[in-house]
Amino acid sequence: MAHRSNGHVFDQSSLDVSEVRTLPDLATVLRALRRRHARQRRDGELTYRELAARTGWSTAAVAEYLTGRTLPPTDRFDVLVELLGATPVEQGVLATARDRVAEQQRRTPRRPAKAGQRSVPRQLPADVFAFVGRGEQLARLDAMLAGPAPTAVVISAVSGTAGVGKTALAVHWAHRVADRFPDGQLYVNLRGYDPEQPMPPTDALARLLASLRVSGAEIPIDVDERAARYRSQLAGQRMLIVLDNAATVEQVRPLLPGTPSCAVVVTSRDRLVGLVARDGARRVDLDLLPLPDAVALLGHLVGPRAEAEPGAVATLANLCARLPLALRVAAERAATHPAATLAELTAELADRQRRLELMDADGDPRAAVTAVFSWSLQHLPPPVARTFRLLGLHPGADFDEYAAAALAGTDPASARSDLDVLARAHLVHPVATGRYGMHDLLRAYATHLAVTLESDAGRRTALEGLFDAYLGTVRAATKLLDLTDARWRLRVDAPTATGRPLATPEVARAWLDTELPNLAAVATHGGAGGWPAHAIDLSALLYRYLDGGHYADALTIHSQAYRAAESTGDRAGQAYALLGIGVTHLHMCQYERAVDHLRQALTVAEQADDRTQQARVLTVLGNLERLRGRPEPAAGYLDRAMNLARSTGDDAQQGLALSNLGTVDAQQGRYEPAVGHFERAAALLGRSGNRLGEATALTNLGLAEQRLSQYEAAAGHLRQALTVFRQLGHRQGQANTLDNLGSVHLSLGQPDQAVEYFTEALSLCREIDDREVQVWVLNGLGEAAYTTGRHADALAHHTEALAIADEIEAREPQARAHAGLGYAHRDLGDLAGARRHFEHALAGYSELKSLEADNIRTLLAALPASGDG
Repeated sequence: MAHRSNGHVFDQSSLDVSEVRTLPDLATVLRALRRRHARQRRDGELTYRELAARTGWSTAAVAEYLTGRTLPPTDRFDVLVELLGATPVEQGVLATARDRVAEQQRRTPRRPAKAGQRSVPRQLPADVFAFVGRGEQLARLDAMLAGPAPTAVVISAVSGTAGVGKTALAVHWAHRVADRFPDGQLYVNLRGYDPEQPMPPTDALARLLASLRVSGAEIPIDVDERAARYRSQLAGQRMLIVLDNAATVEQVRPLLPGTPSCAVVVTSRDRLVGLVARDGARRVDLDLLPLPDAVALLGHLVGPRAEAEPGAVATLANLCARLPLALRVAAERAATHPAATLAELTAELADRQRRLELMDADGDPRAAVTAVFSWSLQHLPPPVARTFRLLGLHPGADFDEYAAAALAGTDPASARSDLDVLARAHLVHPVATGRYGMHDLLRAYATHLAVTLESDAGRRTALEGLFDAYLGTVRAATKLLDLTDARWRLRVDAPTATGRPLATPEVARAWLDTELPNLAAVATHGGAGGWPAHAIDLSALLYRYLDGGHYADALTIHSQAYRAAESTGDRAGQAYALLGIGVTHLHMCQYERAVDHLRQALTVAEQADDRTQQARVLTVLGNLERLRGRPEPAAGYLDRAMNLARSTGDDAQQGLALSNLGTVDAQQGRYEPAVGHFERAAALLGRSGNRLGEATALTNLGLAEQRLSQYEAAAGHLRQALTVFRQLGHRQGQANTLDNLGSVHLSLGQPDQAVEYFTEALSLCREIDDREVQVWVLNGLGEAAYTTGRHADALAHHTEALAIADEIEAREPQARAHAGLGYAHRDLGDLAGARRHFEHALAGYSELKSLEADNIRTLLAALPASGDG
C-alpha cells in the first residue's frame, strides 16, 4: 500500500504530528525528519547502513522502521529520532505520536483477507482422530486466550516425554481455536530430536518467511535479520504459530513474533525453563494418560471388542505405558487380527516386553514403546519390515513411494503397498497426498534397526539408491524446465528411471518445489557422509532453478557442494559452487559477500585453466558492478567474458555477456550500441537454445528501442519476450516485461493501456514478493498518474517506490522516484519540495553517469527561486 503524506512535512523549526494515527503516517514523519536532518547537515540523508552502524541494529530492522512496516519499540524509537536530529521537545512530541499509533494498532483488529487478496496460510496438520481426555490441559490452553487484550505475545509451552501426545494436543487445540486467528495458522516441525538434522533457527525462519509469502530474494542471510523480517511480517496480524518438537529455548526464541495479536504453542520434551522465565511462556505439562482415558482411547480404536474384554483392555493400556503413540500402534495390531482375543494379544505383547526388559530394565516408559513397536513389526511381512527400517536412513523430513522404493531397491507399486501397510499400523503417518512422515521415536527406532540388522554395505546401497533417484529426477525435471547446463559434466551417472516420472514442466516444477528441503538434506548428508559427487552434481543441476528465488536453500546446497568439491580436489566443482554462492548473495543484495565468492570462483577457474567457467564468473562480476553503479569496471569484466566465450565457441555465454554489456550501455544513455548488443545476444542465445536468456535479451532490446523512440519495434520484441516467459512460467521475467510494455505505451501517449500493463506487473511482483522489479513498476505507475494529472496518485506511487529503493539500495530507481516526486511537487506549487527531489535525482543520475542528469540539471536551472520552507 502506498504511504500517504497527509501533509506531515515540517519545516526547520516546528513539528506538527497531531494528525499521526497510523504506522504509514508515522513513517512519513520519520522520513521527513531524515530529509530535514540532511539539509541541516548540508549532506546526504543518512543511509540505512549508516543508521545500522550507529545503532547496532540490522539494516533490515532500520528499513522496516523507516518504510512503515514495523513500529519501533519505544527504546529504539527514542534512539532513532535523536539520530535523525529531533530536538528534545520534538522527541517528546514524537514519542507521544508513537504511543498513539501503538494504541491504535491494539484497538484495531486485523480483518481476514478478502477474496482476491493474498491467500491465508492454513498449515495445521489434520486434526487427531479419536482424541480423548486432556481436558485440564485444553482448559489451560484456552485460558491463555481469555481475559483482557495481551500486551505481549502469548506463548504456551507443552512439555512431556516422547510419545505422550504433545503434538496431538497442540494440533487438536489449534484446530479448535483456528477461527480466532483469521490471518492464518503456521506450523513447523523443528525436528528437535532428530539424531541427524535438528532444524536450525535460520532454516526454520526461511520456511516461515516463505509461508508468509516472502520471496527468496527478500529473505536475509543473518539469523537476526531473518527474525526481524519475520516479526515485521507478523506485526499487527492475528496468527497462531505451532512450533512442534523443539529441542532448546535457543531453537525457539528467534521464531517468536513480536506482536501481542499472535499466539504461539511450542511442544518439546524439554521443560523450556528459559522460555517460561524470560519470555513469559505458560507451561502445560503432559503426563501419561490416566488409565480411564487410555482405556477410552483403546475403546474408540478397537471398537466393540473392547467392551467384551475390559480387563484385557486395561492390561493392554498399562503394557503400553499409557502413551498415546504406543496405544494407537497396539490398537491397530488388534484391529488387524480380529480372530484373536484381546487377552491373547495382550499376553503376546507382555511376553515380548519381558524379553526386552531383560536387556533394558531402567524403567523408562520408552521401553514399553519399543516393545510395542517390536511387537507390531514382528507380524509384518519381512519386506515391509525392511522398508520400515530403511526409511530410518532417509535424511529428510518426509518421503513418497518413489523414495521408499529407491531405499528398499524395489518398484514404486510395491513401495506404495508397503507404505499403506505401515500407515495402517501407525508406523508412518500421511503428511500430504502421497507423502509420509515418521514420529521421531519411530524414526530413531527404525534407524536403530537399520544399523543393527543391515550390513554397512546394505545401508550404503540403500542410501546410494535414494541419492541416485533424487539426482536422476532432478536431472529430468531441470531438462523439462529448460534449466539444464549442457556444459556440466555429471560426476554421477544417475538413471532417471529410478525416480518419479515427470510428464510436464508443471509437474516437474511442483516436484522440485515439494522436494527442495529433502534435496538440501541430501546435499548435506551426501557431502559429509561419503557421497561428495552427488552433492556437487545437485548444486550444478539445480543452479538455474535455485536462481529463481530459492536463496536460503541455494546457500545450503552450493555451500555443501563447495566443501565436497574441495575435499575431493574437484576444481571445476569448486568454481561452479562458488559461482552459485556468489550469485545468490548478489540476488540478496549482499554485494560484498558476492564479490568475495565470485573472485574466489574466478581464481579457482583460472588455476584450472577453465575458460568457460571464467567467462561465466566474469559475466556475473560485470553485472554486479553495473548494479553497484560502476559502469567502467562492469564493461571491463564483460569484455573479458565475451572474448573468452568467443575463444571457446560458447555462443550462450557470449550472448549473456553481450546482453549485460548492452545493459551497461543503455544505463549510460548509449542506446544505439546497446540495441546492437541486444540483437546479437538474442540471436546467439536463441541459436544455443537458451530460451530464458533469449527472452531477457529481447526484453532489454525492446527497452532500448523505446528510448530511441522506435516504439513499434520495441512493443514487438517485448511481446515476443512475454510469450517466452509465460511458456517458461518465469513470473519475474513476465513482470519485468510487462513493466517495459507499460513504459512503451506511456511513451506512445496511451496512459490507460500503460496502467493495465503496470497493474498486471505489480500484481505479479507482489505475488512473488519481487521488490527489485516492483520499484520500477511503481515508478511507472507514478509517471502514468502524473501524465493524466493525478498528482496525489503520482506522489503516492513515487513515495512507495522511493521507500523500497532506499531499502534495497537500488540507485537508478531512487533517482527516478526523486525525479517523479520533483515533477509532481513542482506542478502542485511546492517549489522547495520540487528542488529538493530534483537535487537528489541529479546526484543519483550523476553518480550513475546517466544522460538523465542533464535533463534534471536543465529542470533545476529553470525552476524559479524559492525559500526552503
